[in-house]
Parts: sequence; C-alpha cells; structure tokens
Amino acid sequence: MTVWWLLLTAFAVSWALTLLLRHYALVKSLMDIPNERSSHSIPTPRGGGVAIVVSFLLALPVLAGLDLISPVAFYSLLGSSLLVALIGFVDDHGHIAARWRLLGHFIAAAWALFWLNGLPSIELFGISTDLGWIGNILALVYLVWMLNLYNFMDGIDGLASAEVISVCLGMCLVYWFSGNTELMWLPLILSAAVAGFLWWNFPPARIFMGDAGSGFLGIVLGVLAIQAAGSSPELFWSWIILFGVFVVDATWTLVQRLVRGDKIYEAHRSHAYQHATDLFKHHVVVTLSVVAINVFFLLPLALLVGRGWLSGSLGVLLAYFPLMILVWKLKAGIPIDKLSSRSL
Repeated sequence: MTVWWLLLTAFAVSWALTLLLRHYALVKSLMDIPNERSSHSIPTPRGGGVAIVVSFLLALPVLAGLDLISPVAFYSLLGSSLLVALIGFVDDHGHIAARWRLLGHFIAAAWALFWLNGLPSIELFGISTDLGWIGNILALVYLVWMLNLYNFMDGIDGLASAEVISVCLGMCLVYWFSGNTELMWLPLILSAAVAGFLWWNFPPARIFMGDAGSGFLGIVLGVLAIQAAGSSPELFWSWIILFGVFVVDATWTLVQRLVRGDKIYEAHRSHAYQHATDLFKHHVVVTLSVVAINVFFLLPLALLVGRGWLSGSLGVLLAYFPLMILVWKLKAGIPIDKLSSRSL
C-alpha cells in the first residue's frame, strides 16, 4: 500500500511543481519563442521538466529504503540523471557550448556504467554474449545517444511524455509476464512523475519540458534498459523494441543530415514526427499515433522477446524495419523548407 501512495505522491508533486514552474517561467519570461524551426505558433513557458526530475529523484531514496530497488540502481540513476538534469537546466537558462554539454553527458553515462559494472551479457540471435570492454564502449555511446535523441524528439506537445508513459507501462507488463516483477517499481514511479507533467503538456501544451527534462528522461530510460539486462538478457531488447519510434526517427534523421553535410548541433525541423505534424495539422494526432504504435505493434513484440519466445535481435529487426519504411515515407532528414505537403 505504501508504494501505491508513493505513486500518487509522485504524480501530485510533479503536477503541483509543474504549475509553479509555469508561473515562474511566465514571471521570469522564460519562454520558448516560435521561429521557422518550431512546431508551435505561440510563445510557451519552458522548463517544466524540472518537476519530473524532482518528483522522481525524491522517490528514489524511498524506494531504496523499502528495499524495492538495489543500491546499484539507486546510485547509478541518482548520479547520472542529476548531472544530466543540471546541465540541461543551466542550458535552458543560458547556454553551454555543445562540446562541454557532450563531455558532461559522457561523464554521466560513465558514472552509471561504473555502478552497473558495465554492460551485462546480452542475447544476440539466441546466444547470451559478453562483449567485454567493447560492450562497455557501446553502452557508453548508447546512453549518450539516448539522452540526446530524447532531446531531439521533444519537439511537439505531449510526445516525449506520452512516449515515456507508454514505454514504461509496456515494460511493466513485460516484467510481469516474464516473472521479473521486482523491476517494475522504477518505471512505474517514472510514469507517475511524467503523468503529472503531461497534465500541463498535453496538446495544446501550457508548458514545455526543456532540456533539463528531456535529457533526464533519456538517461534514466537508457539506464533502466541496461539494469534490466542484468536480470535477464532478453529484457534489454524488449526496452530497445519499445524505444523503436524514437530511436528510428532520431537516428535516421541524424544520418541523413550527416550525409548532407548539415551542422547536426543546429536546431532543425526535419524529423519524421515533425513532417507528420505538418501533414495532419494537429500535435495530438501524431502523439496519439506514436502511443498506438507502441501499444499495438511494439508491445506485442517486446512481450514475445521478454518471455523468450522470440530472439531479441530478430524482434528488433521485425520492429525497426517497418518503422524505417515509415520514416522514409515521411521524408525524415529532409528540411521542411524543401518539402511541400503534397510530397509527404
């Protein structure tokens, strides 16, 4: 019963703190002003993701005190996510050069991997494989990419929040059916904290998340996936499958921009979800469509992998190939000014 009260408290704290942050942003003129790269049309307060950070991090020591999470999970998440959130908070209020942000991100990822003792053995085409130091390097890059891609994908109302909730609740089902219920509490608490913010961020958004929130969510989700691999190698791939929409859109777009020679650190409007928003004219349509893809397409594959009925590697291929076709059809990576609505 105590844990369920903790979920309600995390939601309530996030909800109330988001309201206070919105008022603070309005008073201090911390506004996201629309420009040619924006998907919104009116100035909107930003920085509401701090509410997610505070409510989740306050819940961590409670979960640890109840022995619902291990000290390894506690310290890996606390140190890495707090550092990423602080970097994002400072960047939201001023500016940090891209190279220093990236350095901080790698330090945060290294901290998490230190406590997690590196990347555990993972399943590759049905065989449990220990990649050793190569795996640790790949895990480091993976964590940094996760927190940055989450920042890239936080571009329309409610999308980043809805993604977290649908992915985390989906993984709770995977944990339940695979007999790993002890891993459910962190994604449940994260979902509750994000739901309190989503109340204010659902289209039309009354406040935006900001870099502090999006980067924080990216690193937390990445760490949860690696933590799950330590309990069962298949669970890592279940997380990767459920991340599919964000991973495919962000990675495809980045590769396209690299090939074209664009400055990848500059803001742009060339993601598939941004083109889809222009096509359907409503943020809510795209946000709910992503949730539907997660629930009706990606979750069944994640469940099959988590139960051991489908190879994780094959599950990822089955999940990602249709998504790659979708982002290709939506012209991901092509600047919006080079498209017309008829070309989508």
